[in-house]
Amino acid sequence: MRDLISEMAGCLSVDELQITRKGQALLNVPHLSLDGPGPTLILGPNGAGKSLLLRCLHGLIVPERGQVRQDGALLNADHKARQGMVFQQPVLLRRSVAANLDFVLKRQGLTRTGRKSRIEELLAEGGLEGKARQSARSLSGGEAQRLAILRALALNPETLFLDEPTSALDPSATQMIERMVQRASARGVRIVMVTHDIGQARRLATDVVMMQGGHVVEHGVAQQVLDTPKSLASRRYLAGGLVT
Repeated sequence: MRDLISEMAGCLSVDELQITRKGQALLNVPHLSLDGPGPTLILGPNGAGKSLLLRCLHGLIVPERGQVRQDGALLNADHKARQGMVFQQPVLLRRSVAANLDFVLKRQGLTRTGRKSRIEELLAEGGLEGKARQSARSLSGGEAQRLAILRALALNPETLFLDEPTSALDPSATQMIERMVQRASARGVRIVMVTHDIGQARRLATDVVMMQGGHVVEHGVAQQVLDTPKSLASRRYLAGGLVT
């Protein structure tokens, strides 16, 4: 991992963001600015637009209207190169665990010796030291997700987007990934993460974005949003009620 990131990633924001399908608005966000020092967690029911927003922020989806900005400039290829993304279902190469990491590290221009040393560091970071030669496709769900996160972190991203990385994992595997997220955040990597787990949001988040029906219904300091939500939609969701 990067030993130290000298500056926190700057402001990531959207304005007048809109995506529609067959006349239905799937995402409608007039403005959202993410510039906090710690992890941002995005909460909301299924179909709220959480993953769609994440993909727009990473530039995987181009909105039909609106803008995504990084540090005040329109999101561009240079910004995207300094971002990483991990999906709910990890996408791994049909290679060994070490080869999955080596594939990414070659892009960093490291020597073979440098890559080997870096792979060892990454495997230790993810608790996969004994899995280097194992096929990545044979890993357990939690191990595979940790490898996917390590591969994203190997690029030394300024921002790491995580789309429900622990949704199908048991508590032990979830805890390991949360520790990885906390360590990355402590090094200065901006974390923007989608989750359904309110407890996880309490453990990790500095700020929380609550979504419903493609809209951001609330955004603020995590403790305030989770303990004293202002919007009715947030209160219902956090209370475990149906959001309609």
